[in-house]
Amino acid sequence: MASLARYIRLGLGTWLLALMITASMPSAAQQVNPTASAVKEQQLLQELNRIQGRVSIPDQRSGVLEQPAGREWREFRNVTLRWVGGIAILGMLVVLVVFYLTRGMVQIQHGRSGRTIVRFGAFERFVHWMTATCFIILAVSGLNITFGRPLLLPLIGHEAFSAWSQWAKYAHNYLSFPFTIGVVLIFLMWLGGNIPNRVDVEWIRRGGGIVGNDHPPAYRFNAGQKAVYWIVVIGGAAVATSGYALMLPFYLSGIEGMQIAAVVHAIVAVLFVAVMLAHIYIGTIGMEGAFEAMGSGVVDVNWAKEHHSLWLEEEEARAAANDARPKPAATAAE
Repeated sequence: MASLARYIRLGLGTWLLALMITASMPSAAQQVNPTASAVKEQQLLQELNRIQGRVSIPDQRSGVLEQPAGREWREFRNVTLRWVGGIAILGMLVVLVVFYLTRGMVQIQHGRSGRTIVRFGAFERFVHWMTATCFIILAVSGLNITFGRPLLLPLIGHEAFSAWSQWAKYAHNYLSFPFTIGVVLIFLMWLGGNIPNRVDVEWIRRGGGIVGNDHPPAYRFNAGQKAVYWIVVIGGAAVATSGYALMLPFYLSGIEGMQIAAVVHAIVAVLFVAVMLAHIYIGTIGMEGAFEAMGSGVVDVNWAKEHHSLWLEEEEARAAANDARPKPAATAAE
């Protein structure tokens, strides 16, 4: 009886061992020896569109282990973007420095008249500065993602860089909302004055008053300001849309769509920063009297005559028409 039980146990053990070997054969067949001469890992990854398996958790997207777009995105993120951003931003700074050293500040040719005219109202200036402040913080915190690790980390150390990056992330996420609102308000407020026309063609042909001492006529917004307006509107819409797609992962698209959103967001953002550097230059040290338009809201009449003569004529005609209107006659109180 003992011998029979021993044979039964031996048979069961042999059957279980065979079952385990059979079950492990498919996974073993999928393994690739990375040192084998017949198969190269990089070649294998290039041949496969994606490596995906089964997962037991509800999020089935986590089963994607490898996909070619991910490698392309990583190359863009770590190499291409840094080159594009560095060339665009540093290149713009170099151009502005050289231009300032050769051209200097564009002065009011006939000096200040002592008379001023309202150029932007309080609400317009509030929207501008709200959007501009948010943009500067978004630009600094966004550039930290691309250039912070190679440039800032060695200077301040891991602990300080970690704390800074965390707060930069919070600022970047939350300030995106007032920035988006500002872009929408800018689009609505100034759309009527930023439609291109024939005057803009002449303004560009004559260098816009930046090159030489020529002062081509312009309405409230010249061709350069119109270009900045459309860059803000279109670029702001692009970075906002792609940014919210990244802020809410997988709600609008899969991983491939998020990678595209990341590329669009990064490229538009660094080019946006480069253009705004030129805008800031013109509005501060590049042109005398320009900052006052958004600072106090009023500009000198001679500045307006030189840079926005058609707009000044419209404002003076409107003021003259208002003064010419008959005033209601005063009646004696009974």
